[in-house]
Order: sequence, then structure tokens, then C-alpha cells
Amino acid sequence: MVTKDGICPWAMAPPENRRYHDEEWGVPVVDDVAILEKLCLEGFQSGLSWLTILRKRDAFRRAFRGFVPETVARFGARDVERLLADASIVRHRGKIEAAVANARAVLTMHAAGESLASVLWRHEPRVGGASAGGRARRAPRTVDELAASTPESTALSKDLRRRGFRFVGPTTAYAAMQSLGVVNDHLARCPARARVEALRATLVRS
Repeated sequence: MVTKDGICPWAMAPPENRRYHDEEWGVPVVDDVAILEKLCLEGFQSGLSWLTILRKRDAFRRAFRGFVPETVARFGARDVERLLADASIVRHRGKIEAAVANARAVLTMHAAGESLASVLWRHEPRVGGASAGGRARRAPRTVDELAASTPESTALSKDLRRRGFRFVGPTTAYAAMQSLGVVNDHLARCPARARVEALRATLVRS
């Protein structure tokens, strides 16, 4: 499906989707707090619609104290029970405990001199074809051309899980890569695509 003005079809409605598409989706991110939040939220989204997560996002940020890893890593059993009783978020014990584990994994990375951003961007698809040591990526023309997962997202998933992250399977990892700008999956005619490409071109990778 292609919309008349080229905008990605999933962003046409409701307003929350359009704002997310226009202001955030695909914009490259190198901040560990923002990346941790997105990985956790993508994990919470598993089995649900992203719109559900968007509508609960402010509540998630309050409940998880802004997803600051140093703070979330200190969450204990009482915090888990508090979150399970919080009807404003998705109350799933496994996903809540995964968010805490993910924060702790980030701190372990920091202690080893690594950043979450550096690990994420290490799995950016290389463009330019075989001569550049990578594989070419063509701008998708329709949503049917968008992948659910890729070799890069599978590798990222394995890398994160090896480091102690949870709820970061290949599909979840690819959704995060799309959102965080590691790939630009705005459709070829989408007005946001060129803006995202310009940001990616000037980005200093971690």
C-alpha cells in the first residue's frame, strides 16, 4: 500500500501514530537512556499494538523513572510488585523484570567501558554493495517490502542477549533499529525519508 502523498501508511491515523512518525521514527539516536527506553518499550509491545505503548508512554516513563539505567537497575522485588499493580502500564511480570535486567546489563557495559549506543550502531547495515564490504539497501516502496527481521537484527539480538538483555528477539531488535534510525525504513516517497537520511549522514556514531 502507498498513500497518495507518500507518507508511510501506518502513520495516517490516529494522531499518536502521525506524531511518532513525523517527529521520532527513524531519527538516529546515540543516547543510552533513550535507547534503553526504546528497547524496553519494544519488548513491552510484544503481542500488543505499538499504539497501545504510545498511549501509555508517559506512564511508562513515570513508572520506570525515565528509564535511567542507574535508577532502574536498583529496582527490587517491591518495585516489581509496584509495577505489577500499576494499571497505567502493561502489567507483565516477565517484561517488567526484563526491563530491570536490561538496565543492569547497560551498567555492566558501562563498567567495561562500552556504551549501549556503540553496540547498537555496530549492527548498522553497511551500504554500498560488495565493493564497499557491505550489501546495498534500497528504499522500500511499499510496506510489503519491509522486513520483520534481518541478519543484522538477528546478530544484534544475539549480542544483546549475550550481555544479559531480555525480550530482545530479532523482530523486536529490528523494530528498535527502525525506530532509532539504525535503518531508514520510511518509504521512498515519504517526506520524512530525506530528513532522516540527512540526519543519518551527519551523525557521529558512538
